[in-house]
Amino acid sequence: MRHFGHIAPEVRQRLFHQEPCEFDADSSVRLLSTALGATLYSPATRPRLAEDALKQAARGVVSMVLCLEDSIGDEDVAAGEENLVRQFTDLAARERADLPLLFIRVRAPEQIPDLVRRLGPAVRLLSGFVLPKFTEERGIPFLEAVASAEAASGRRLFAMPVLESPELLFRESRVETLEGIFRAVDKYRERVLALRLGVTDFCSSYGLRRAPDMTAYDVQIVASVIADVVNMLGRADGTGFTVTGPVWEYFRVQERMFKPQLRRSPFLEGQAEELREALIEHAMDGLLREIALDQANGLTGKTCIHPSHVLPVHALSVVSHEEFSDAQDILRPERGGGGVLRSAYTNKMNEVKPHRAWAERTLLRAEVFGVANEDVGFVELLAAGIPG
Repeated sequence: MRHFGHIAPEVRQRLFHQEPCEFDADSSVRLLSTALGATLYSPATRPRLAEDALKQAARGVVSMVLCLEDSIGDEDVAAGEENLVRQFTDLAARERADLPLLFIRVRAPEQIPDLVRRLGPAVRLLSGFVLPKFTEERGIPFLEAVASAEAASGRRLFAMPVLESPELLFRESRVETLEGIFRAVDKYRERVLALRLGVTDFCSSYGLRRAPDMTAYDVQIVASVIADVVNMLGRADGTGFTVTGPVWEYFRVQERMFKPQLRRSPFLEGQAEELREALIEHAMDGLLREIALDQANGLTGKTCIHPSHVLPVHALSVVSHEEFSDAQDILRPERGGGGVLRSAYTNKMNEVKPHRAWAERTLLRAEVFGVANEDVGFVELLAAGIPG
């Protein structure tokens, strides 16, 4: 699979200076953690999950979570498990290679070996499990269960802990909780693909819900948690993990309090004013702003609950030609001693040692999402990726 693989090759050639690479479930952890992109959640009870997975893959989705936790009622868990086994078996029988990475979000550790056993040969389609309300105490049994299921099945299985517990939110317990989470995930580092932020649960602890005009970063108590998670778990010194962006809850807005947040000029230049209006109508201007803030704050990818959110995440993950040029200049072997240089675009300073970690991350993102041609912006990427 590859990002933007759903659009025609000749269109990709027009859009990209460097096209996105191909990858699969057996690629390196480093590559896959970035390649997750927009991870689309779906309730495990959906009767046509197999068809959904194939349809979404054809529209550019590369990772999906099939949820047995908060998205379904307590009384539906058994039916959800049965449906998952049935749908995985259906997909395995089709022998299709164009599937997204598939993960199951469980409620309890004992579900993990049980589901792997029940999946039988179809477990080869499973990439791992999403672990809810993760702390050191609650998380270790989940991680042990993933390790045991991996050994029993012979299939590499990843874990994606969700950071959403009240202990992480509350100031008096936050640092201790983060230290415990680090101990747990560091012990199982080889199978922790990414850490996911459960911002909806954070807001719930205070009876809050952000409006479509506002991002997670406008809710200060949430922004403070994101900052501390990245501070302690997302460092670029080799000890950190990929931390994904929070879910965007909206896909249509009936009424606005504030002005739309998308400037007209990029859309006018691309003759895409209708696209701008559609994005605003469906609350995408807020989503686009939050994606940009996610990236500025050290997050990679995003949790998504609606298929329309996937393309904006991927379009804004493409590396611009200017970023690519800067990153390459910074990492040239002859720059190993440090120093300062003017960018090739002659509009900024590139300081080799302080900007090295940024450049390395940028080139990894360039490998996964591609590098846009010099005259291509996110508007063209959005327009090209929308199914016809």
